[in-house]
Amino acid sequence: MRPQLFALALALACAGAAAQDVPAARQAELLRLLRQDCGSCHGMRLTGGLGPALTRQALAALPPDSLAATIYHGRPGTPMPPWNRFMSADEAQWLARQLLAGVPEVSP
Repeated sequence: MRPQLFALALALACAGAAAQDVPAARQAELLRLLRQDCGSCHGMRLTGGLGPALTRQALAALPPDSLAATIYHGRPGTPMPPWNRFMSADEAQWLARQLLAGVPEVSP
């Protein structure tokens, strides 16, 4: 394996491990942010609105790192803002994994 690819693989593995270390209280805060703030564009049930649906089915084909990068950095030229002022990269990874696992349906 080329050194650059090895370094990238190692960095991604470390990021994934750290993403699982999000404290329970912070997990609750992140889920609240997802349901309230993200829900304002992606729909209160996360089934779509101004932004696309964030359901497990809708996100199934996306790699976790890609989803986490979108959460953390936003999407320039679209209404999707970066959330890096409100969470760490590890927390964005954790949130991406939650979305891919299927966040329980939320009532508005």
